[in-house]
Amino acid sequence: MAFAQATDPVIMTINGKQVLRSEYEYSYNKNNSEDVIDKKSVDEYVDLFVNYKLKVQAALEAHLDTLSSFKKEFATYRNQQIRPSIITDADVEAEARKIYNRTQHYVDSLGGLIKVAHILMLLPQRASKEVQNKAKERIDSIYNALLKNADFTELAKKYSQDKGSAANGGELPWIQPGVTFKEFEEVAYSLKKGEMSKPFLSPAGYHIVLMKDRRNYFDYDSLRADIIRFIDHRNIREQIIDARLNEMAKTQHCTPARILDEKEGELEEKDPSLKYLIQEYHDGLLFYEISNRMVWDRANNDEAGQEAYYRKNKKRYRWDAPRFKGIAYNTRYKADIKAVKNVVKKLPFDKWADVLRTTFNSDSVLRIKVEKGIFKKGDNALVDRDVFGAEAIVKPMNDYPYSAVYGKKLKAPQERDDVKAEVLADYQEQLEKEWVAQLRKKYSVVVDREILKTVNKH
Repeated sequence: MAFAQATDPVIMTINGKQVLRSEYEYSYNKNNSEDVIDKKSVDEYVDLFVNYKLKVQAALEAHLDTLSSFKKEFATYRNQQIRPSIITDADVEAEARKIYNRTQHYVDSLGGLIKVAHILMLLPQRASKEVQNKAKERIDSIYNALLKNADFTELAKKYSQDKGSAANGGELPWIQPGVTFKEFEEVAYSLKKGEMSKPFLSPAGYHIVLMKDRRNYFDYDSLRADIIRFIDHRNIREQIIDARLNEMAKTQHCTPARILDEKEGELEEKDPSLKYLIQEYHDGLLFYEISNRMVWDRANNDEAGQEAYYRKNKKRYRWDAPRFKGIAYNTRYKADIKAVKNVVKKLPFDKWADVLRTTFNSDSVLRIKVEKGIFKKGDNALVDRDVFGAEAIVKPMNDYPYSAVYGKKLKAPQERDDVKAEVLADYQEQLEKEWVAQLRKKYSVVVDREILKTVNKH
């Protein structure tokens, strides 16, 4: 233990819990990489790190780590990091071999692979007798030409309605049993190399098939990459892991969960960054939940608190230029220009959108198109032209030729809702500062400044 602390000393203690230098370095380096805009120095990052840890401590004290939702989400993430280590590449390779051997046996026992070319006269489903007869006449005509030594490749290119293979003289990729129509396979597999079938019918239409080659199933190496992809896409890798976990649990007389716990310890011994990655997710879930309760949701639901904060800090929300609080809208019918104004003029601003939608628009008919908000110059061309008197190009809307604006031009916010987003953000920030101050008083924090100097320098 003494040697471990010498190589990885305690950099700070928070509420009696030691934080090693390696953990601080992991967090600092991850959050202050070269592509981070607001990059902090090692010293500057201390307060951010401590505040984060204090919030996690508050979440633990509130027993948020005992919630079933937390346990489930954390276990899912933790297992995603640990489960792959339960098996090796050799285990996946063995499964790939099993899949290959089963397929090889199946294919070769039913006749192997065949390479054929065909000429097809397509028949649509439920084709009339007349259409069927015409297709039969055409395929018989082609067959008679082939019997008189016409070139199969040229006739396929010219007449086959399977456009995918026609360009290649009717040649299809290697076929294995069970991948195409039963009627097609029965005829094709009955042919000898170089032999041509008579015209026959499948659900696709009329065919003439020429047998070009036969072979046993492909060799393993040529299919290995495809089989590995199949294993990953069909979740077979996870099935292999489950089987191995159950096998190990049975041998060791414990549960799969216990096996994963032990495996986590082994992996973290070898790779401390994995330990901190898992801890980061654990703490992050707690941080999010406690912050929601103490700051984000609390502020969002506290209308009275927001209002009091706004009234106390009104001067902070002055605008540098006037705004237009209202709507910019287009209508199908000229009469609706006035009708829109009459509908909303006696209503609170926050009710306008719902009332306009229910009054003028339905699922089948859209009489108006509306943009509602608090606009500054440059936000909307129609507002720029009709409210701010700017030279703005207003693009006409083909189905909505009539346009107008309705609302008020304001020099300053008249109520909290005029600057709602800004007030909410600032109120949340105040609640967070107050909360952090309480946590700082409640929990002791001791930082070893000498060890801090050695971060990333040992």
